[in-house]
Amino acid sequence: MGPGGSQEAEFELVADVPAGTYRLICDSIVIRAIDVTFDLVWRHAGGDTLLATHTRHFEPLPGGELRAQPCEVDLDAPAIDHAPGDQLIWRYSGANSTTSMPWIPNGDGALTGGRIPNITLPR
Repeated sequence: MGPGGSQEAEFELVADVPAGTYRLICDSIVIRAIDVTFDLVWRHAGGDTLLATHTRHFEPLPGGELRAQPCEVDLDAPAIDHAPGDQLIWRYSGANSTTSMPWIPNGDGALTGGRIPNITLPR
């Protein structure tokens, strides 16, 4: 994901979600310095509702090492009263970088020394 770009991961909601803290695991491979914004969005019949957002700056590892960098983010968000077809969206977008692919979510998990990105919902 490069500067000015964004990606979304959609999850179909099957129940209400209480207000509370969402834990985002966002381990990633960082090729170039970048600011990444993480958004949690409730997509429903009335449109999109931004639940929470967080921006973090990432720098590449010394020597160009392509290993996962750990990142955990706790975001407080209001309750979701879901209806059929509603989705929870995890959107991430990049800014302030000069390359087309400076930040990559760690889809390789332990193979690159990190964790697969995931979200833990409040209970």
